[in-house]
Amino acid sequence: MAVTGWKVDPADRTRLLELFPPAWPDVIADHVTLDAGATERTPLPPASVGKIVGHVDDGLGLQVLVVAVDGTTDRPDGSTYHISWSLDRARDCKPVESNEVIARLGFELLDQSLPVRLIPARLS
Repeated sequence: MAVTGWKVDPADRTRLLELFPPAWPDVIADHVTLDAGATERTPLPPASVGKIVGHVDDGLGLQVLVVAVDGTTDRPDGSTYHISWSLDRARDCKPVESNEVIARLGFELLDQSLPVRLIPARLS
């Protein structure tokens, strides 16, 4: 199995970390998943400019930014485009739980979306 998606442009990551200070000690904040069930032969997506449109913190150890890619937050698999922002591994939180948090709690819309450059990548 492979995972395809986009790495967050490093300069944008730095800017976004200033705008959204990590709430939890373990900071990820580096990618948006497109296909968690891809293969090594799955083509990479095109480069894109996403938009940070919302955020959620479950108060239990997981902070997530919601991203619109090509005008939608809906991933083809029915989940939500997002960046797992920060988490607390000491509380057994995992980035893979981000979509569950979004589904359970929803997210707070930002007053204004923020652009983020997305670089096609195979993700680990």
